[in-house]
Amino acid sequence: MSAHCQLTGAQPGFGNAISHSHRRTSRRFDPNIQNKRYWLPGEGRHVRLKLSAKGIKTIDTIGVEAAVARIRARGVKV
Repeated sequence: MSAHCQLTGAQPGFGNAISHSHRRTSRRFDPNIQNKRYWLPGEGRHVRLKLSAKGIKTIDTIGVEAAVARIRARGVKV
């Protein structure tokens, strides 16, 4: 899945675009996904993560080691 955050699990939401005449067409609400590269000091290497903006802020708070541990606990390979 392309628009998917590895840390928070944020994924697209679906709804309707409503025009001026009130016709409804299907649309999707994508999360703000960014590719970030972090240094993982415990393993001595860089990791690339696909994160939402909220996921990036979470890593700033809890640290990259704890974030990678959470990602691996969900069963995602890093």
